[in-house]
Amino acid sequence: MFSFYGLIDLLAILPFYLSTGYDLRSIRIFRLLRLVRILKLFKYNQAIKRFHRALVIAKEELILFGFVAAIMLYLSAVGIYYCESDAQPEQFSSVFHSLWWSVTTLTTVGYGDMYPVTVGGKIFTFFILTIGLGIVAVPTGLLASALSEARKQDFED
Repeated sequence: MFSFYGLIDLLAILPFYLSTGYDLRSIRIFRLLRLVRILKLFKYNQAIKRFHRALVIAKEELILFGFVAAIMLYLSAVGIYYCESDAQPEQFSSVFHSLWWSVTTLTTVGYGDMYPVTVGGKIFTFFILTIGLGIVAVPTGLLASALSEARKQDFED
């Protein structure tokens, strides 16, 4: 009853039972701390342990790929800025405004709020979309092979 979670539960229900005339409903926010209890279940789950082991196995490759993806993100923003800034100065007003286009294009989401209208911009977008497919596929393959390795280690243990 006097554990950390017991005190949180007490603070969460205490305003209901106290009728002091004060508005104590804001103390109910402590109920959200009870969600932390769910995190305790993760240490018992074998799948989470395997996933963690897979991330450790592929950590170096994923970090390297993250840096390459960040560089590609910036370079594609610079490229589309130079291709489209004269034709659409309101959409591609700076390299940093072009980063939104770069993020949506490289992740293959493509919301359609920013798109190229020049021939050079369309050709550049084609190449960036092709690279974007690899940016999505390569980490997926890395993680899948690391998960297979982690599962193989489970069977060996």
